[in-house]
Amino acid sequence: MARIYEQLAAAANGAFALALIAGTKGSSPQRAGAKAIFFADGKITGTLGGGCLEAEVQARALAALKTGRPAAFDLVLDHDFGWDDGLICGGSVQGLILPQAALAKDLWCELAGVTAPVRWGVKPDFSIARAAAGAAGEWRYQETVAPPVALWIAGSGHVAQAVAPLALPLDFAVTVFDDRPELANHDFFPAGVKLQTGAWHDLLAFRPPAGAFGLIVTRGHQHDALVLLEWLHFPFAFLGLIGSRRKARVIREQFLRQNLATAEEFDRIACPVGLDIAAVGPQEIAVSVIAQLIQNRAAIRGKS
Repeated sequence: MARIYEQLAAAANGAFALALIAGTKGSSPQRAGAKAIFFADGKITGTLGGGCLEAEVQARALAALKTGRPAAFDLVLDHDFGWDDGLICGGSVQGLILPQAALAKDLWCELAGVTAPVRWGVKPDFSIARAAAGAAGEWRYQETVAPPVALWIAGSGHVAQAVAPLALPLDFAVTVFDDRPELANHDFFPAGVKLQTGAWHDLLAFRPPAGAFGLIVTRGHQHDALVLLEWLHFPFAFLGLIGSRRKARVIREQFLRQNLATAEEFDRIACPVGLDIAAVGPQEIAVSVIAQLIQNRAAIRGKS
């Protein structure tokens, strides 16, 4: 699945209306920043939350496509508005409908391939433009688009094969490392996953980019410990290790006893990695891991 900005860039040779949620109050099906692309033939790419909210915005977007006039909307998701569709969130959403969004093709192309954060927004006249950090003046909407978070996965077994295809469409740039090219190949991983194969001595010489997440899911305790010994000292924003609490305790005691790491360094590791959802099997474990990755990414971006 392409990022919304890749989809905007691809659609910019034709006509469409971009709708986005600029703000919310109370409960709502989506948060500020949610976007959907509405085409004249009824096709929708992205989502504002579905249901009667999205249907109402779609009707307004199709009308805006005919007139070419942008608009703002403020919808209260109360009993009267959503009863027929079962949508009675009780909150409200404010948003914009931009039928001339194709004119910003150069910006969409830039945002589709960002390598550093870029801020953009919608001005009072509904024009779309880049916005400098702390830009003065009034804006109807602003947001900062960051590059996908690098996710390094050590190991190419069942868990890695389940995690990688989930992570790609969720805005992670995935790289898999393993000494087994018979597993670390595109027969088992999507084309968007980067693969690094070779001896672990060489693989562990790679240094992660700033803000990267690390996930250690190799084929056994010894290989996990080998990777952890190096990755523990890298500035990963998040580092997870597959295993049980007992495994975490045993490795911790070993590393501290041999002065391979400090207690503070080891406390940075999430082990067992993944949210506790009583997961069974690689697919469920992957869901728990992805949920924890998203949770930590949101916390980090919230702080920044």
